Amino acid sequence: MDLRLNKVILFNRIFLRFMKEHPNILNDLPVGTRLLYRAKNDWRCAVISRFGKEKVTLTICSPNGRTYRLRRLHKTKILVEGKILLLESEVAENWKDNFTNYDIRW
Repeated sequence: MDLRLNKVILFNRIFLRFMKEHPNILNDLPVGTRLLYRAKNDWRCAVISRFGKEKVTLTICSPNGRTYRLRRLHKTKILVEGKILLLESEVAENWKDNFTNYDIRW
């Protein structure tokens, strides 16, 4: 299993212990929460980095080692699969089938 995915699972395992209910929207999560985001071609790791007045800023990790930011509405739905948080996607695809292969150096 990918090292970044292990970090996502570990952080969410600790975080979900303190949550009485599963989070429903991005606004329910604290800064630093790791989740999976569906890009054009694959699923990628993301981190909530900032809450603005209108939108939440996510930092997305790309396979080549760089990062980029996306902004989503506070009301964007979150799905929970076991201990992994997923940003709701329009694509009906299992994230395990198309998870990004990251360079092991990162």
